[in-house]
Amino acid sequence: MKNLRYSILTAVLLIATVASASAQTKLATVDMKKLFNDYYKTKLAQTSLEGRKTELRKEIKDMAADLDKAQADYKQLVEQAGDQAISADERAKRQQAVADKAKDINSQQSSLNQFQRQAEAQLGDQSQRMSANLVGEIQKYVADQAKSGGYSIVLNSASVETVVYANASNDITAAVLAQMNAGAPIDLTTPPTSSGASLKIGTNAP
Repeated sequence: MKNLRYSILTAVLLIATVASASAQTKLATVDMKKLFNDYYKTKLAQTSLEGRKTELRKEIKDMAADLDKAQADYKQLVEQAGDQAISADERAKRQQAVADKAKDINSQQSSLNQFQRQAEAQLGDQSQRMSANLVGEIQKYVADQAKSGGYSIVLNSASVETVVYANASNDITAAVLAQMNAGAPIDLTTPPTSSGASLKIGTNAP
């Protein structure tokens, strides 16, 4: 009987403790995905990234064009080396030219492939650093807004693994976003017209 009373008393105390903690803990939710996508600095960073992608694509296109020309020259040299009307010495010279051009083509192809890999890695690294820096800034804005609102915990409503249910009245996304974009240029406050392109650079090089 004593054990039963002790168990009941313990359960009552535990419930009272949890209830008290819940009353003192003020929760809020925030949509981190929306904050990231609608942050004006995100738009600036994406524009810069797209500009760099355009530059790299042009370099790759120029390198591919040079490779195409080298391959065309190679075919012409092969035809010239097969001319039966020329002397043996001249044929040997032309065959050497064919071999030299083949080495040049292999070198150009290798340089093109390496440049493309480096370009993709560079863009990937730039994108990751951009995202990390922006998320860090956004988290500071969220912390400031939470402190001013008296919230002890802020959950990310964009993550289904974090939030099962959230009352919209406790969502501070709009307030945080307004604070983040307070100093944004006027032409960057409107929503973007596109969701952004893939970072991978393509080429039609052979």
